Amino acid sequence: MARRKIIAGNWKMNKTPSEAVKLVNELKPLVATEKADVVFCVPAIDLIPVVEAVKGSNIQVGAENMYFEESGAYTGEVSPAMLVDAGVKYVIIGHSERREYFAETDETVNKKVLKAFEHGITPIICCGESLTQREQGITIDWIRQQIKIAFLNVTADQAKTAVIAYEPIWAIGTGKVATTEQAQEVCKAIRDCIAELYNKETAEEIRIQYGGSVSAASAPELFAQPDIDGGLVGGASLKPDFGKIVNY
Repeated sequence: MARRKIIAGNWKMNKTPSEAVKLVNELKPLVATEKADVVFCVPAIDLIPVVEAVKGSNIQVGAENMYFEESGAYTGEVSPAMLVDAGVKYVIIGHSERREYFAETDETVNKKVLKAFEHGITPIICCGESLTQREQGITIDWIRQQIKIAFLNVTADQAKTAVIAYEPIWAIGTGKVATTEQAQEVCKAIRDCIAELYNKETAEEIRIQYGGSVSAASAPELFAQPDIDGGLVGGASLKPDFGKIVNY
């Protein structure tokens, strides 16, 4: 079976609720397709108006983060139950910016992944290496470690439904894009790692995105690779260009 492509926009810390609704209405006709899954991952405060605004369209809504506890004294955090009740279907977990600025670790990523599955939310699990790590030749080792810890205690049935986003940190927001060969090599290594952790069938079903300065120009070649099942798109997801990426 061919894996269905999934194109997700990561809005990061952009757009007020009213701006978010306006952007959704602009993008709706541009991202209309039955050939791929389209997800808008938006800031927490935008989730409810965006879920409302996408009704009747092919767009699904994702959160950019969530906490791994059900409820309690965690000021400023958002629980999985809150996301489910708001109509959220996906959540980005372990983005490199969360790791860098908010002290997220492979272990907290794993806790969040398990909690997302518990609530029926599809995690988009991020992994990626820095420029130093790439230059030192430890990219694959590093990514395998991130994947192995993220999937600790995750069942094969759960893993099949997960999305993994490979984002070389040196290519995020820099305009530098990994070459198609570099992106495919790492995405294949991720799939091989999942096959080792589970089995070939699970590895064949899991969807792996590439992220890191994806543009309308680079998308067709990247998404044509055998192990790249779409993209996690940053800056370009806030522009009409996102429509071109989705309809590559």
